[in-house]
Amino acid sequence: MQISVAELSALLQGEIIGDEKALLNKVAKIEEGEPGALSFLANPKYETHLYQTKSTAVLVNRSFTPSAPVAATLIKVDDAYASFTALLEQYANVSLHKNGIAETAIINPQAKLGNNIYVGAYSVIEGGVSVGEGSKIFPQVYIGDRVTIGKNVILYAGVKIYHDCVIGDNCIVHSGTVIGSDGFGFAPLADRSYKKIPQTGNVVIESDVEIGSNCSIDRATMGSTIIRRGAKLDNLIQIAHNVEIGEHTVIAGQSSVAGSTKVGKYCVIAGQVGISGHITIANGTSIGAQSGIIASIADENTKIFGSPAFNYKDSLRSSALFRKLPLMEKRIQDLEKLLKEIQK
Repeated sequence: MQISVAELSALLQGEIIGDEKALLNKVAKIEEGEPGALSFLANPKYETHLYQTKSTAVLVNRSFTPSAPVAATLIKVDDAYASFTALLEQYANVSLHKNGIAETAIINPQAKLGNNIYVGAYSVIEGGVSVGEGSKIFPQVYIGDRVTIGKNVILYAGVKIYHDCVIGDNCIVHSGTVIGSDGFGFAPLADRSYKKIPQTGNVVIESDVEIGSNCSIDRATMGSTIIRRGAKLDNLIQIAHNVEIGEHTVIAGQSSVAGSTKVGKYCVIAGQVGISGHITIANGTSIGAQSGIIASIADENTKIFGSPAFNYKDSLRSSALFRKLPLMEKRIQDLEKLLKEIQK
C-alpha cells in the first residue's frame, strides 16, 4: 500500500513542511526509520532522533518547532500520537482483511453465522453458536455449544471458548487463551480427598475488550465471571471463577485474580500482582508490580504497592528503611553500650 504525503496530510487535516509528493509505503519507529517510512514524534525525549532519522516523513504536533535542520518531511497535526495510532489501526485492518470459510472448518448446521465473516482452517464451531457480522475466526479455534459472539470480533489461532460463554462486539482474543474453563472448585471430604464442585455458570465478556495470549478465564460456579466493557488484559493472566473486572480496567502480564473478587472500573494493575479471593478493589485503584492484595481496598483512586500492599508512598519509605536496618541495628547496639557505660 502506497500513499503520498499530500494524500496522507489531507486525510489527517495536517500541514506539510517539505516534499508533498514524497511516497510512503510503511511505518517505522523514528529511531529505526528508512526511506518510504512514516514515523511520529510525540515524546520530547526522542527529538534528537528527528534530526537523524531516515524516514521519509514524520508526524509532529502543530506546536512543535524544530531546533535544527530536518531532512524528513514534517506533517503537523493536532495530536501526532493519536494520528499515528489511527493510521496503525487502519494498517492492521488491511493486513487482517480475510473473508470466507475454509474447506477444513467444521461448522455445526445449527450454528448461525453473520455476513462477511472469516473462519480459518480446522476451526470447530458447535451447535447453537451465534457469530456476528464481520467477525474473524482464525485457524484451529474451538467454539463450544451455544456460545454467542458479537460483531467484528477477532479470535486468533488456537483460542478455545467453552459452552455457553458470551463475547460482545469488537473484542480481540489472542492465541492460546481459554475462556470458560472450569473454576477451581473442590470440596474437602472427611478422608482428606477432594470432590469436584460442578461449575455450572459461564463467562461474559462485554464489548471492546482485548485479551492477550495464553490467558485463562474460568467459568463461574453459578452465575457469570464478567469482564466489563473496555477492559484490557495482557498475556498470561488468570481470572478465577465468579470474578468481575470493571470497565476500562487494565491488567499487565502474569497477574492473577482469585475467585469471587470484584475489581472496580478504571483500575491499573501492574505485572505479577496477586489478588486474593472474595474481596473488593475500589474504582481507580493503581497497584504496583508484584504486589500482593489480601484485603479489600475501599478508597477510590488510591495507589498501593508491596506484599501485602499498602499506600504507595508509605511502602517506598518502608523499603528505604528496610535497607537501612543493618546500620540502624549497629547504631542501636552502640547506643546500648554507651548507655551501660554511663550507668556505670
